[in-house]
Amino acid sequence: MLTDSERFAFSAWRIHAFASTGNAYDAVQTDETIAAGDTLLMLDERVVGVAMTWPFAVTAEPGKLHAVREPGAGESLEHMEKALGVPDGSIVRACRLARVLGFAIDAGLAALLPELLATEAGG
Repeated sequence: MLTDSERFAFSAWRIHAFASTGNAYDAVQTDETIAAGDTLLMLDERVVGVAMTWPFAVTAEPGKLHAVREPGAGESLEHMEKALGVPDGSIVRACRLARVLGFAIDAGLAALLPELLATEAGG
């Protein structure tokens, strides 16, 4: 049997795949198993998003999801995540998936992810 520290020594990254951004938006509003911060994937539309009350895309094309607003001066991903009410790391995980799939990242978010982009450009 696992101890408490063994059971909670990891964090799960949940990715929900949908046929369309419209389906994803509707599911986020009605399916209680989709939590704030979960990643949303719509391969056919080349969109990756983050679940919350108003699910948003991290990709350049948002489809039926909300687009993120342009970050303010000095604003970090941590500020954005806190303002949006999603867990720390939610946006980075979604952006990482979008990059691996070759989807364009929203320009405002890409500016906040230089370390992620530099790492992936290097191999």
